[in-house]
Amino acid sequence: MEKEDKSDRRKFLKLGALAGGAVLLGSAISKAVSLEETKETGEKVKVLTTDGKVMEVDSSVVKHPAAKLPEQLPVREGIPGKKFIRVIDLGKCANARKCIEGCQTAHKVLAPVEFIKVKKMQDSDLTAPYWFPQMCYHCDNPPCTKVCPVDATFKRSDGIVGIDSDRCIGCKFCMAACPYSARTFNFGRPKQVQFTEEHKDELTENYCATKYGTEGTVSKCDFCPDRAAQGLLPACVVSCPNGVIYHGDELEDVVSNGEDTFRLKKLLKDRAGYRQFEELGTAPRVYYLPPVKRNFPFEEATEAHNTEE
Repeated sequence: MEKEDKSDRRKFLKLGALAGGAVLLGSAISKAVSLEETKETGEKVKVLTTDGKVMEVDSSVVKHPAAKLPEQLPVREGIPGKKFIRVIDLGKCANARKCIEGCQTAHKVLAPVEFIKVKKMQDSDLTAPYWFPQMCYHCDNPPCTKVCPVDATFKRSDGIVGIDSDRCIGCKFCMAACPYSARTFNFGRPKQVQFTEEHKDELTENYCATKYGTEGTVSKCDFCPDRAAQGLLPACVVSCPNGVIYHGDELEDVVSNGEDTFRLKKLLKDRAGYRQFEELGTAPRVYYLPPVKRNFPFEEATEAHNTEE
């Protein structure tokens, strides 16, 4: 019995050694493959270092967590290692409405559907009015997700509050719960812009794969997660001619409007950033910078900008 027991132990240890060698060999092959894939492309991209300096590196060393095409991205799965956040500089907004138009194009919706609303604000009779862009704030404590009876709206790991149009039953509970009126109900008008194969070239320019436009469902701003998966800024950010919207990653402590890049915490501290209705406890992921040192004088919107419901 003792001889058989020792024999079995030797066999087990031998098999374990072989398995360990196979794992090490697999690891070596994996490293060799990864080194092969990181050959320089010659294309330079700008990155922000940990000490706040901007430098150019080869694009091969910049890896994005999600390399899948937009149509392959799971609706509820957040991009690993990301926590998206946004800062809006009210001193730069002139109500050009290009952010709205860019968002509509990206999500294939037409007026009067607007996921971004630019409102006229005036704090008191003695102060000057200013423009206030408002969208879904992707709250960390979102009341909308708590009231949905079919789990159609949810909080992702990357900070985004999403909507699954296939599950949405159009009860509008989430619209009633949202204190920011950020959601839109699709009554079936206008018709959704159809996306065809000939638009494939627009994937790297201005496109979002989120399924919206289904009649009888709710939709809203989604922070363009598929563009983020490709390392691109949201459509509204790149469409704004005045650099009003800064978008970035809270974990990296960085936001950018495509032209200027800032440390998130420093920007909010230096410019007295704040969140709307902080007292509600919803913890929005969109901050505002007060409208000081304005780039443009306040002007009322023209008739061409006014849309009929």
